[in-house]
Amino acid sequence: MSSLFDLQGKVFVVTGSTGALAGSAADYLAAQGARVTYLGRSQEKLDRALAQCREAAPDAELLACVADVLDRPALEAARDATLEKWGRIDGLINGAGGNMPGATIGPDKSFSDLDFGAFQQVVDLNLNGTVLPTLVFSKVLAEGDGGTILNFSSASSPQAITRVVGYSAAKAGVDNFTRWLAVEMARTTSGKVRVNAVMPGFFLGEQNRRLLTNEDGSLTARGETIIANTPFGRFGEAEELHGAIHYLVADASRFVTGTVLEVDGGFIAFSGV
Repeated sequence: MSSLFDLQGKVFVVTGSTGALAGSAADYLAAQGARVTYLGRSQEKLDRALAQCREAAPDAELLACVADVLDRPALEAARDATLEKWGRIDGLINGAGGNMPGATIGPDKSFSDLDFGAFQQVVDLNLNGTVLPTLVFSKVLAEGDGGTILNFSSASSPQAITRVVGYSAAKAGVDNFTRWLAVEMARTTSGKVRVNAVMPGFFLGEQNRRLLTNEDGSLTARGETIIANTPFGRFGEAEELHGAIHYLVADASRFVTGTVLEVDGGFIAFSGV
């Protein structure tokens, strides 16, 4: 393997690592020889995630830390545990996120029906849940040998996608934060710390499966609309994010910062006509 893409022995902290996309990314990094700290809110789910990873990579070097991305003391404890175990941190992947029904506008509702409390919770999880872990871990990167911060954006952030108002607003904030912090870190660390994001298109997971597919596996009306506007004509697979993530956390992208990399089967490029 080229040294530009070598992740052997590098230490990554992954939030949301009990979820579908971030969990798959954590497993992939571990399989590439990286040391990975899995962060999640449930010890039970973390135990399952580590067991699953070790099935594919028995020799993987892993650490599990229970930490909510909005709980600073828990994040600081996870940071300290990672440093105690491996003595360094080379990257933070902010993969925690999600949506909730109250922060969406149902097909029979209007904007005035929005549950503002749910809207705030979704913004907290997706935007503040990216900013706070970055506050906790970025100083370690800046004071050490440098490293990478990788955020999770969404195809709903750069354009209006009906119904998902809270999630879209939060992820648009993540995009802006990614670019802002990339400039800040470039100037204050002489380029030692890079900040980028991946922008997944539509990937099936437990959170959106019932919204996009019926019980028999056929597409719902919304699922059909999304596929019609995705030139590849299908949903993405979790492993199809791995290459983009690998590139952005490896030395191969050492002059890349402030980028939001689309992995969406052409969804953003397509005008719909």
